[in-house]
Amino acid sequence: MNETMVCAVGNVATPPVYRELANGASARFRLAVTARYWDREKSAWTDGHTNFFTVWANRALATNVGASVSVGDPVMVQGRLKVRTEQRDGQSWTSADIDAVSIGHDLSRGTSAFRRASKGDTGSTPSPQPEPSWETEPQTQPEPAGVT
Repeated sequence: MNETMVCAVGNVATPPVYRELANGASARFRLAVTARYWDREKSAWTDGHTNFFTVWANRALATNVGASVSVGDPVMVQGRLKVRTEQRDGQSWTSADIDAVSIGHDLSRGTSAFRRASKGDTGSTPSPQPEPSWETEPQTQPEPAGVT
């Protein structure tokens, strides 16, 4: 009930990893979200800080992500934000995950051809991918919180 729902717009940074589990399909990928702003001195758009999120998808959404999403695709992700901090080897690690409810291509940056998945369609199930290393460097100083 008191969950933090977010909508993040960015680019797929890693290949989706798809898995068939006992309780249904699961997929995950890293999403890069970079703030952009107009630099009046340069009269040009400039990239700001990039945030990385691990996006988790389950069941039918996972199957569709595995068949539809590739590295570099501009996407919009809506879901529950989960920020975790843990201690490993005496260092503090922070991760930001989004438990996705909805994922789609960002049509302001390109076109997409939608195909409705049929209930019995197993031909589009992606093959399992090797596990990427998604470790992030430990934070020595907390980053200032900001709204972009």
